[in-house]
Amino acid sequence: MSALEANPSDTATRQKVLTAATALAGAFNSASSQLSKISTSLNQQVSGDVSQINSLTSSIASLNSKIASTSPNGDAGSLEDQRQEDIDQLSQLVGLDQISTSQNGISLTTSGGAVLVSGDQSFQVSTTQVAGNTDVLAGDPPQDVTSNLSGGDLGGALQARDQYLPTYSAALDNLAFSLGTAVNQQNELGVDSSGNPGLAIFSLPGSATGSAATIAVSATSPGAVAAASAGEGSSGNGNATTLADLSTTNVVGTQTATGFLASFLDQVGSDASSVTTENATQQTTLTQLTTHRNSLSSVSSDEEASNLTQYQRSYQAASQVFSIVDTLMASAINLGEQTTVA
Repeated sequence: MSALEANPSDTATRQKVLTAATALAGAFNSASSQLSKISTSLNQQVSGDVSQINSLTSSIASLNSKIASTSPNGDAGSLEDQRQEDIDQLSQLVGLDQISTSQNGISLTTSGGAVLVSGDQSFQVSTTQVAGNTDVLAGDPPQDVTSNLSGGDLGGALQARDQYLPTYSAALDNLAFSLGTAVNQQNELGVDSSGNPGLAIFSLPGSATGSAATIAVSATSPGAVAAASAGEGSSGNGNATTLADLSTTNVVGTQTATGFLASFLDQVGSDASSVTTENATQQTTLTQLTTHRNSLSSVSSDEEASNLTQYQRSYQAASQVFSIVDTLMASAINLGEQTTVA
């Protein structure tokens, strides 16, 4: 708002402030919408993963039955190889615990304990809608096991959806509400171009929740920008100066708006870096174990493959959010400039 400080009576300058405010509100709306789209995509991924899990567990149970009828005198090598391929694919979808049983059978549970395969039986998992999210059911009777699932593409999708995205969404809501409230309160302390007390620039909900999705500019004309302070006349710039100072004022707790965004970017970057590091570690371990497994059948690389896939899915979500927040920061900085520079 620096330009307004230098030209408080100029209608075009006031309009630029409203235009910048509209762009900022739009950036918040867009960021919220993009987070929702990421969540929707992750929910679709959960449904797709569940379908693939059921297909693979059915195949593994069928192969268990065929291997049992072939053993101990027949050669079940090709069947066992096919079963291992299915288990490898399954481990990329969800974290597994594997138990060898009689007649060369294999039982599988999720790392959280839900039974997927026992002998020649497979136990289907299903999905249900809970508060707009696709959750996972397992067992008889079916129970929600979403919070107990980890590893693989499914675990990564759930981690991104249930841990990262709510944190990021709450941060955006907090910023939109805090910044919008600060601008509104300061504008209401000033005088508009007609000499009347200023009104709110932004429309906001009653609390931070949902603010990023719903924030909008409520001012309808350039004259609504209260550049003057009370008592100095409508052509003054006292309130414009204070509005401009909001760019360096702690309006989000103990942080400025841009400082908060910078911290937010740091957090998203840290999340992405963390999963990248874990990804690299698991990739190295997976390569080593896969090499060993060619000669040592007792060595399993399934857990490492599962973890690797989980980290890749989580990284994809974090990297998308980083780009969203970076765009939002540019809009916030532009609003400050329109109130400060001539």
